[in-house]
Amino acid sequence: MHPHCFHCPPADPVYTDPSVVYKDFYYPQVVPVVHTVQIVKRHHCVPVPKHICNYVVRDEYIAPVTTSAKHSSRGRR
Repeated sequence: MHPHCFHCPPADPVYTDPSVVYKDFYYPQVVPVVHTVQIVKRHHCVPVPKHICNYVVRDEYIAPVTTSAKHSSRGRR
């Protein structure tokens, strides 16, 4: 043995209180659950636009336009 090596002596075991482990088993059991559903029929009036075009036709009479005769300087020499 080496002089600088130290070996611990064997330790005594430590005992704890026993643990309880439960192993549960579950089985289905049908339980009727009745849901009452009340249906209320509600009626609503909803405005819906209906577009109507109203046409107004009128006649206009335009008087003839008189133009004054202007002389072109291109034709003169």
